Amino acid sequence: MEKLLIKYAQVILNTCLKVEKNQPLFISYNVARRDFARIVAEEAYKIGVKDIYFDASDPYLKHDALLNLNEKELKQSSFWNHQVWNDYAKKGAAFVMLASETPGLMKDVDPDKLNALTIYGYETREKFDELRSKSMVPWCIAAVPTLEWAKEVFPDSKDPEKDLWYKIFNICGIDSSSPEKLWDKKINTLSDRCQKLNSYKFKTLKYKNSLGTDLAIDLPLNHVWCSGNEKLTNKKEVLVNFPTEEVFTSPDCKSARGIVYSSKPLAYQDNIIDEFYIKFDKGVAIECHAKKGQKILENIISGCKNSNRLGEVALVEYDSAISKSNIIFYETLFDENASCHLALGDSFPECLKGGTKMTRSELLNNNLNFCANHVDFMVGTKDLEIIGVTEDGTEVPIFQNGNFTKEFK
Repeated sequence: MEKLLIKYAQVILNTCLKVEKNQPLFISYNVARRDFARIVAEEAYKIGVKDIYFDASDPYLKHDALLNLNEKELKQSSFWNHQVWNDYAKKGAAFVMLASETPGLMKDVDPDKLNALTIYGYETREKFDELRSKSMVPWCIAAVPTLEWAKEVFPDSKDPEKDLWYKIFNICGIDSSSPEKLWDKKINTLSDRCQKLNSYKFKTLKYKNSLGTDLAIDLPLNHVWCSGNEKLTNKKEVLVNFPTEEVFTSPDCKSARGIVYSSKPLAYQDNIIDEFYIKFDKGVAIECHAKKGQKILENIISGCKNSNRLGEVALVEYDSAISKSNIIFYETLFDENASCHLALGDSFPECLKGGTKMTRSELLNNNLNFCANHVDFMVGTKDLEIIGVTEDGTEVPIFQNGNFTKEFK
């Protein structure tokens, strides 16, 4: 196990982030995984990193604070004040975000208060998000198990934490002889797929499946399909989601019309939202219903300006490696890479030609969404069909039976 943990840290630093000697490093992590944060730091020191900021988070202390303090008092807490993210972004740091879930922990917390503090956290790291949106900040999200999360994923296991670690190692190729080569091949496949999609210059995407999804979404005139391999302004390429299976773009945020049904549970703010649908008209979410987590879903949609519009459309095959595991991870990083998904909220400037150099006004003129939040939810199914419609009205099958058609393989 120890050798695989070190290898995982090395791949995050060297393959995903390409951290350089003397580059500052920012590591955010759950306190339960301090052990792995130390491994990442030790490997970074070997590279020549000398400035590391450790951003430790304790979900249980957050939970207790939310129960006992009011919103004004909570905003004085370092739990939600992320100003230091701005400082390190301006220093040119690389950001390692080690994601861990605690499903259901916040179920007894007032959803309105939780949503307000989540949005406040984004607001206090505005400079980081600005530089990241302009492709000026190297960042990578990777998952590390905690016992509570692992029990949710493997409830019948005698050692769920170990099982989840090994599943992550397998999905990320850490148990292979050369994960670097594996990911080079994956990135090339995703890049080729983006080129094929970009060549069609689709005007509209139409989604349908047996759950009841019947949704149409327009794309901006100069949209660009991207993958998790992001090219920064300094020409360095970083893998921002580890692992990744998606290709994605940002839609015309004023265009979505119809209804879409979720295909997997959504873990959000240590709560679970499940079996839900959202109806759209003229780009706005006008109705939603969830069998579980209705209030949380309502808060996602109405929690801040423009959170009721779409900022991302992403395509992932039903037969992706993560999907084939037949595991619901209750962690968006993994679940979104097992399914086509959409996102409410913020869009991606890199998904528009020249977008990273545009002002906010110019991006808005191209109908890209601006929002303090970005929440992915899964919509892919075994029978999902997606039709792309070109400017001249030609209909091109992109997905059939949940997977890319031969044209986009």
